Amino acid sequence: MNKYEIIIFWSDEDEAFIADVPELPGCMAHGDTHDSALTNAKEAIELWIKTAKEFGDPVPEPKGRRLEYA
Repeated sequence: MNKYEIIIFWSDEDEAFIADVPELPGCMAHGDTHDSALTNAKEAIELWIKTAKEFGDPVPEPKGRRLEYA
C-alpha cells in the first residue's frame, strides 16, 4: 500500500470534501463524505502512479510524515 500524505478539507465552492495528495502533482479527488473522498483519493493515487509508469515519468517515494491529515 502506498503511504502518501492525503489532506482532506471541505470546499464550500464545490460543496464536497476535497482530497489532495501534495506529493503527487495534480493528484486530487473529492467526495460527498470524508470517507468517500479518502476512498477516491486512494484510487486516484493508484491511477496517478500507473499513468506515470506508463509514460516513464518518475514516481516519488512517500515521505511518510503522516498517512492522513484531516
